[in-house]
Amino acid sequence: MTLNNSLNRKLRMAMVGGGRGSFIGSVHAIAAQLDHRAEFVAGALSSNPERAKESASDYGLNPDRAYGSFDELIEKEKALPEDQRIDFVIICTPNDSHYHIAKAAVESGFHVFCDKPMTLTLEEAEGLADIVSDKDQIFALTHNYTGYPMVRQAREMVMAGELGEVQAFRSTYIQGWWRTRLELEDHKQAKWRNDPSKAGAAGTFGDIGTHAYNIARYITGLIPKEISCQLKTFEEGRALDDYGHAIVNLENGGLGTITCSQISHGRENDLSIQIDGTLGALEWRQEDPNELIFRKNGHPKAIYTRDPNAPFTKPISAASCRLPWGHPEGFLEAFANIYCSGYDAIVDQAEGKKVDHVNTIYPNVNDGVEGMYFLQQCVESSSQNGTWLPMKHERARR
Repeated sequence: MTLNNSLNRKLRMAMVGGGRGSFIGSVHAIAAQLDHRAEFVAGALSSNPERAKESASDYGLNPDRAYGSFDELIEKEKALPEDQRIDFVIICTPNDSHYHIAKAAVESGFHVFCDKPMTLTLEEAEGLADIVSDKDQIFALTHNYTGYPMVRQAREMVMAGELGEVQAFRSTYIQGWWRTRLELEDHKQAKWRNDPSKAGAAGTFGDIGTHAYNIARYITGLIPKEISCQLKTFEEGRALDDYGHAIVNLENGGLGTITCSQISHGRENDLSIQIDGTLGALEWRQEDPNELIFRKNGHPKAIYTRDPNAPFTKPISAASCRLPWGHPEGFLEAFANIYCSGYDAIVDQAEGKKVDHVNTIYPNVNDGVEGMYFLQQCVESSSQNGTWLPMKHERARR
C-alpha cells in the first residue's frame, strides 16, 4: 500500500468513546494503527469518568493521559508541548455528542475522524462544516465501506465511462439483529439507537441508511434531485424506524433506490449495490468484498477480484491493497484505508502543501452534511406519506 510517511514520525491520536461495552472502539483503534502510522496516546473513553479510566488499560494507555471527560482531554492536551500533544481525535460516541466533540477538537487545532452520522441534526452538520472550513483542519467521516479496494475500483470504472451513462442504482443494507426489542434489555447498542435524543430523528436509516446512500453517491457521483421515502417501525412500541425504503430522482434523469432493514431474520451486514449504465452494469456486496461483478449483454459475466497487480485494477484500487491476490482483505483493512487517506492529508498540510478538503478519496465533512440532509428529508417525506422533497444540497460532492 502506498503511504505518505514524510513526517518521519507516527501521528499521535486520542479516542473519545470506545470504552468497555463498545464494539466500535477497538475497531477504530486497530484500523487507525494497522499501518503503523499512528500511535494511541490519549483518550476519554466513556462519558462515565470511572469507566473511562478503567477502560484505558484495555488499550495500554498511560494513566496520566486517560482522561475522565472529553473537556479534560482537550484542556490538558492543548497545554502539552507541540512535540507531545495529540495530532487528531477519533470520535466514536453516540450521535448526540459528535457535534460538541468535533467542534471543540477542530477549534483547538486538532484534526478529526468521526463516526457517522456526523451530527444529531442538519443544523449542527452545516455549522460544523463552516467551522472546519474556517479552521482548515482535516475532517474525515468514517464511512468505512468506501475504503474497500473494489468499491474504489467501481468508482474509477464509473468515472472512466466504462458503464456509459449511469441510469439507475439499487443500494441496500439488510440486517436482522434488531428483530426483537433488545432496547428493553441491557443492550447498550440497542438502547441508544432507539433513543431520539441520542440517535436523532431516524433509527435504521440513521444507522445504516446513511451507509447505503453514501456508497451510492461515492461510486456513481450522481447528484440527487428529489426523494420520496417511507420509513416503518414494525416492532410495536419502538421509538424509531427499523425498516425503510427511499426512491431518489437524479439530476441526470436516472433513478436510485435505497432499502434498509434491521429486522430481516438471518441477515448480518449485507450492504450491496447494483449500478446500471448504458454500456454495462456493476454489482458489489460487502459480505464478499474482494469481488466486483461486471455484466454486459452478450458477454460472459466478468468477476473482477482484488488483485493489485492485475492489468484491469485501477491505481487507487491497487494502492488500497496490502496483500497479493488470493489473500482476502476485509473490514479492518477498508477501515484502515480511510485512516491512511486522512493521514496523507494531515502530512501534506503539515508540510505546507495545498490540501483539497472537498474532492477527497476519504469521506469528508461535506459528505457528513449530505448525510444529515438525506436523513432530514427522508424523515420529513415519510411523515408526509412519501411526498417528494428536494435533495440537492449546496455541499454535494461533485
